[in-house]
Amino acid sequence: MHKYLPHTEQDILEMLKVTGASSIDDLFSSIPKKLRLNKPYNIPSQLSDDDLTKHMKNLAGENKELVIFRGAGAYDHYTPSIVKALISRQEFLTSYTPYQPEVAQGTLQYIFEYQTMVCELTGMEVSNASMYDGATATAEAMFMAYAQTGKDTILVSETVNPRTIEVIKTYAHYRNIKVVVIPQKDGVTDFAKVKEHVSETMGLVVQNPNYFGIIEDYDGFANIIHDASGLFIMNSEGQALSLIKTPGEFDVDIACGDLQSLGIPLSFGGAYIGYLATKMKYVRKMPGRICGITTDVDGKRAFVLTLQAREQHIRRAKANSNICSNQSLLALAVTIYLSTMGKNGLVKVSEESMKGAHYLYQQLLATKKFDVVYQKPFYKEFVLKANFDVERFEKELLNDGILGPLHIGSNHLLFAVTERRSIEEINQLVQKVVAFK
Repeated sequence: MHKYLPHTEQDILEMLKVTGASSIDDLFSSIPKKLRLNKPYNIPSQLSDDDLTKHMKNLAGENKELVIFRGAGAYDHYTPSIVKALISRQEFLTSYTPYQPEVAQGTLQYIFEYQTMVCELTGMEVSNASMYDGATATAEAMFMAYAQTGKDTILVSETVNPRTIEVIKTYAHYRNIKVVVIPQKDGVTDFAKVKEHVSETMGLVVQNPNYFGIIEDYDGFANIIHDASGLFIMNSEGQALSLIKTPGEFDVDIACGDLQSLGIPLSFGGAYIGYLATKMKYVRKMPGRICGITTDVDGKRAFVLTLQAREQHIRRAKANSNICSNQSLLALAVTIYLSTMGKNGLVKVSEESMKGAHYLYQQLLATKKFDVVYQKPFYKEFVLKANFDVERFEKELLNDGILGPLHIGSNHLLFAVTERRSIEEINQLVQKVVAFK
């Protein structure tokens, strides 16, 4: 008896017919051939402890450790050992949505603490704990605006990360929502274009710092959006919130973004954790898990899941969202990280990222091999235009163990610097630029 019912040959044929694929291999056609395993992997049937350890070390030795100067939404920040140690404990590692508050007080407490920290970072009134990553959190913010306003058009600034815009468009497609992209002007959101298009829309999505690393000034945006009965949505990554003006200070209605920079390693692209925070008046439009604090029958402090039941989101046709699980383990990792760093520590590590980025920026310009693209304030990322073959340069850097900047078109390179990059590593990159012919 199988633990899971396997597909019969007839089942497979019927599914392939529905998908339009001629074979199962066709389902993986988007994966480049050079990345596919073309021969069976030789997995030994059994090994001793010592031999298995050697085998795993040999496999790990095939990985190449790179010095990273690339971001665009995923950043090489330091994860303190205490984060890895605590989230590996058995009672946390298997944590899931806590349905029985009487036996899940510890889990509910750290979810509540996580929500509180997100509110402090964003300047918003209420947060949930259920977002998979920054891109999907932004799409869920759009759904909140859709549910609140009933309008079917959303404005999105071109300065938002292109991958996030793709996710927004995918989500919007299946709700028949129209996405209008507001063009950037000199690297920032074109305020005049927002005023021109904001009428009869559910609101505007922006990013700060934006995709180009620029810290935008959104003063005045909320007024014109609210005058048009729309909602102002801002995406910000976690570390930046310790230094820049918060979404709450811009009178944002929904704050969202990724918290990968707060104790979550790169991990080949995930899993990450998104956040979603809003004003209290929109709390009933918020999807996912929301943990609250109350008192029990004996008057003692207690934590509970509040406002919503999982079943609300299973009724797909009527639900604001179908997210119902929470990123509990990653929420715990963020909570431990922020607790360990403290407010002063978070500010200090953020300043190290910013100082390193500005140092690299000046050093690269001094090589005379780059042109300035945007004369704007930036945080830990910036764009320069290279006067050389960027593809060949990237290959040379990789051969030397460096993952260089991201080419975003027209020889424009997007650099990122985190607190992990030492002066020696930054100078090494600069010397590679100087020596490049």
